[in-house]
Amino acid sequence: MTELPKGWAVATVGELFHYYRGVTYSKEDAEKQPSEGRLPVLRANNFNQAFDLSDLVFLPEAMVSPDQRLRSGDLLFAMSSGSKSHVGKCIEVKKRMNASFGAFCGVLRPVDAMAPSLFVHAFQSKKFRNYIEELAAGTNINNLKRDTLLNYELSIPPLNEQRRIVERIEAMFDEIDHGVENLKKARATLGLYRQSLLKSAFEGRLTADWRARNADKLETPETLLARIRSERDSRYKSALDDWQKALTDWRENGEEGKKPSKPKRPRDIAAIPKDIGIPGWTTVPLGLIIDTPTYGTSKKCDYDGGAKGVLRIPNIGAGRVDATDLKSADFDEFEIKQYGLEEGDVLTVRSNGSLSIVGKPALVTAKDTAFLFAGYLIRVRAVPRVLQPENLANLMTEPSVRNQIEAKAKSTSGVNNISAKELEELQVPICCMEEQAEITRILDERLSAADALEAEIDAGLTRAEALRQSILKQAFSGKLVPQDPEDEPAADLLARIKAEKATKPKAPRKRKAPQKQKEDQNGL
Repeated sequence: MTELPKGWAVATVGELFHYYRGVTYSKEDAEKQPSEGRLPVLRANNFNQAFDLSDLVFLPEAMVSPDQRLRSGDLLFAMSSGSKSHVGKCIEVKKRMNASFGAFCGVLRPVDAMAPSLFVHAFQSKKFRNYIEELAAGTNINNLKRDTLLNYELSIPPLNEQRRIVERIEAMFDEIDHGVENLKKARATLGLYRQSLLKSAFEGRLTADWRARNADKLETPETLLARIRSERDSRYKSALDDWQKALTDWRENGEEGKKPSKPKRPRDIAAIPKDIGIPGWTTVPLGLIIDTPTYGTSKKCDYDGGAKGVLRIPNIGAGRVDATDLKSADFDEFEIKQYGLEEGDVLTVRSNGSLSIVGKPALVTAKDTAFLFAGYLIRVRAVPRVLQPENLANLMTEPSVRNQIEAKAKSTSGVNNISAKELEELQVPICCMEEQAEITRILDERLSAADALEAEIDAGLTRAEALRQSILKQAFSGKLVPQDPEDEPAADLLARIKAEKATKPKAPRKRKAPQKQKEDQNGL
């Protein structure tokens, strides 16, 4: 540790605070609605930067000890969570709450009249986050061990200086928060702009001038639909020809290797020519203008798991593939062909707890064709000379199509899902290839400008977080506010804390039966 400012001291968390574990309970103990004689219990999902009391459970008051009731000045911690980034999150209880907290949480309760807000800031520092991320461990749930937290060392200013530091931090953070709020509003406005732009594109408004200049290229709904069906049939015939050739080669080579599979005939999808009020446009089921959607591999993948990278849900970015967090596995030649990607394919998410993620598309570029794709994704491939791949990706984020996706995918079970068949049933607007090319050109130009602006906003948010961390670093190195030689040294404060802790007996640490532990985890 670097040299401390005059009057400061070093102490572990365990020397400064009493630690209390939350209430252990089973599903049978908990109710979702308040009633007389029951207390609300906060869990890890009920706090982050602020409290979220929208999803509480309620336990009989008799199950809650006096020490497990939240008090003003308590520091509430997430000790276990499925999200590693949430483990170690801390929030201050600013006023007394008639509530308790669950066993996957813990509370640090100050021993003396310290400034709790200062230590919340200490637990939000990069130094503490690095400490947690190195030591938090768990198979399915990431855990912060009690002793890991209590052994963490803090730099302790004199009590009066603690208060001055808190005041200065909060004043500076208020200014940063104001700037961050404006950046987030700008980002939200950009999102609305994108939605409006896509809506205009697929309602024909962006290309009205183009149609006026190219009336001779427009098709009636009947002609457009007939051409779509012709291209679809031609593509199937070409696939049959390729199969026949592959089958002949396989037989001539002594039937070595896997026998080539006959391509499936595309599903018969009914469609009626419809005049939608835009010259040269109609609506069709998506299945008519794409190949049969394909699910990804179910093979187990891992970091450094094999020779072939496999794209998963985290790799589906904002319309693009993001291969920065890639897992891999080994595949044979047949699997590589089955789950391979071509430039212009669109990958979309078929299943997720978040409805906004289901149906999220990413356009495959040339560099992405080195990868395969996993089972929670669906590969969608546009029929050539009918649908531009860029328009396919944009269509899947267009508001009316998004509404259809969410209506089909929404589930009350907690996991939302859309099937390949449901994707094929989506009703989408379509026009000739020449007008699609004009739509792509306009959208690329305008969305690129929006992307550049969003990148600036994200850079601003990154700078804001870096500034917070810089402020915290200065605060805990004694450089944020001036020292006062008249302040009581921190060593005297620590001596009082030690004496006070010595007078309070340690709470016994309960041991649980294995079955009870399992019930606790299910209940939390």
